[in-house]
Amino acid sequence: MAVQIDERTLPPEDPEPEPDGTAMEKADILVVDDLPEKLLVFRTVLEELGQNLVLVRSGADALREILLREFAVILLDVNMPGIDGFDTATLIRQHRRCRHTPIIFITSYADEMQTARGYSLGAVDYILSPVVPEILRSKVSVFVALYQMRRQVRRQADARAAVMAAQAARRVAEENDRRSAFLAHASRVLSGSLQITVAMNQLVELLVPELAPLAVVLLLDADLGAGEMLAAVQPSDGAPLQLSTGPEARLHERLRRALRDAAQGRQSVRLDEEALAALVPADFGLAAAGDAFPPLRSAQVVPLVFGERMLGAVLIAGSDAIERAAADAGLLGELAARAATAFENARLYLVLQREMLERQAAQEELQRTNRRKDEFLAMMSHELRNPLAPIHTAVQVIRRVAAPHPKVAWALDIAERQLKQLTRLIEELLDVARISQGKIVLKHATLDLNAVVAQSVETVQPFIDGRRQALKVVVPQQPAWLLGDMARLTQVIANLLHNAAKYSPEGTGIELVCWLEEEDILLSVRDHGIGIDAELLPRIFDLFEQGERGLDRAQGGLGVGLTLARRLTEMHGGRIEAFSEGRDRGSEFRLRLPRVGTVAPAAGQALPQEAAATHRIEALRILVVDDNHDAATGIAAMLELEGHAVHTAHDGEEALAAANAHCPVVVVLDIGLPLLDGYEVARRMRAMPELAGALLIAVTGYGQNEDRAAAYGAGFDHHFVKPADPETLLGCIRLWCGQRAQGGAGNRQPSSTAL
Repeated sequence: MAVQIDERTLPPEDPEPEPDGTAMEKADILVVDDLPEKLLVFRTVLEELGQNLVLVRSGADALREILLREFAVILLDVNMPGIDGFDTATLIRQHRRCRHTPIIFITSYADEMQTARGYSLGAVDYILSPVVPEILRSKVSVFVALYQMRRQVRRQADARAAVMAAQAARRVAEENDRRSAFLAHASRVLSGSLQITVAMNQLVELLVPELAPLAVVLLLDADLGAGEMLAAVQPSDGAPLQLSTGPEARLHERLRRALRDAAQGRQSVRLDEEALAALVPADFGLAAAGDAFPPLRSAQVVPLVFGERMLGAVLIAGSDAIERAAADAGLLGELAARAATAFENARLYLVLQREMLERQAAQEELQRTNRRKDEFLAMMSHELRNPLAPIHTAVQVIRRVAAPHPKVAWALDIAERQLKQLTRLIEELLDVARISQGKIVLKHATLDLNAVVAQSVETVQPFIDGRRQALKVVVPQQPAWLLGDMARLTQVIANLLHNAAKYSPEGTGIELVCWLEEEDILLSVRDHGIGIDAELLPRIFDLFEQGERGLDRAQGGLGVGLTLARRLTEMHGGRIEAFSEGRDRGSEFRLRLPRVGTVAPAAGQALPQEAAATHRIEALRILVVDDNHDAATGIAAMLELEGHAVHTAHDGEEALAAANAHCPVVVVLDIGLPLLDGYEVARRMRAMPELAGALLIAVTGYGQNEDRAAAYGAGFDHHFVKPADPETLLGCIRLWCGQRAQGGAGNRQPSSTAL
């Protein structure tokens, strides 16, 4: 509902007579606000103007009122239910009578975007609520006066005073419209890019020649590139706009001081004609010709501030008229505020870009470090295998040739146990590297839980017995089947048992308990050892993570066993968890694996050494090739003890020469050879008619699936990973010899053994 206040509601006043003797007719003022209390405030403040007040509470009521009468000025609340202030202004502007009616927006908050939108709709001003009565009356009275002058001009066209008033009103309106349009355009242009160089160029192009013929922008924020400046000049001879960029040092000391004084003081600084008289184009960082350089009589510097951050400063210079017009209109200050917002957005974008690049670089470096670690582990494990092979062979040779003696047997037992421990540690390192590189491929088969547990216990039992510990094993009575890789699952359970024994005192007990739960198989390994600290428990499965240890390193180990157990378990679709009540309270590792239906696995084939046990073989011509002389000599000594005639070679070309000279029937060949690698040697040997049926055995430190495939593709019959067990190697030769004696072709059936 509209609340109209006309002259009958106000105290009677004697209107002042106009110059022509007629009384000034009251103007209509429209106030739109949805809150009655605010309407009451506006009425109280504006009734002193002696005009007709029309107060309405919605945009719809306001639209009805403008159809009935013409208003001198419209006070419009921005935030209203239904049709808000901006929509109401848009509809008002569509009405011919109100196309140019001054609109003052009343709002509690106005940001840059809101202000720009309001000015684009033709707003002449923004007033923040709560209003200051004097300011509101002053602003409204101006537009009322302008309106009355325009109306007086229309009615008294022959009155010179009325004509001048109408012209003044028109000039004010045009200036306001121009100012609003210019600032709205500036906001759109400056917000169009997040590049600081683009924003600087756009700013000087807005300043020159609109506000002055010369402008300089200086950056003072470190994120934006403090000390960089951009100068622009519109030559007086009408030549195109000239731009120049460079360091702050190109500016005259007086200009640099003025720019920095304005920035530090956060207020405008003026330079008079005397200060500018001695300056030449080069002092502004410009190269304009002397005659083309505009005359400079005054200059003004305005800071570019956003909040508490000082971003830079801008200088404009020109004639007195241009500089004064820019200052009087307040355009330079408002334009600087919009430019500061654009510069701050560009700064935030640069900071974000730098942070993203830093995070990306850190991530890439982390990936490179992780990749180098995996490559190092793989290479270290491979290189450590080479010395292990001759040591292992030497131990076996000593066992065969040494005279029986308790001290010799004791020493050999120690060497063999420690050699197995070292081999296990190396294999764990290599397995971690393989999993990290995605190179482990599981050989799935349907397995009996009891068989997996039995094999795991058998693997660790000597270590447990050596520590005089008691292992209790409880498994389900009914069959339990799971799908997995026997070797890898055995490795997981054995690691858990070995870990429990290693971190438990001698003479204590360890429990391994298995049970079925819905569709899963659960296996628990519990000990009564040193336990796990609460802060370590969440990281217990991390690579190389171990609890605090003294200098004695009583437990030993590399901290990779649990990492390997978790990753292999996850590859089987299961999970592993650790529990502990704290230090010296023992620990429990619980393994959960999915189970399958009760389908018995197919019977496996006999191992080569088992089948070979029934065959006795004749002396053979054997060639051993390895660039490690100790490894070659050790394998040769082992084969010679079996009665074979053995020759050795230490590179690829020497191996081919020995093959031509001795025509071996068995070749034990390393892959990583100098001159020619083992693959090429094998291919050339297979091309020799006399070696076409020979037994080719690869003994190498490379044990990946692709390494085995490459070996078989080159013509190898078997693939052993160092350190190869001499008895397994002998068993392979015995089996081949037995098949050969029976007329079989066993030597052309590739097999692989990784020990």
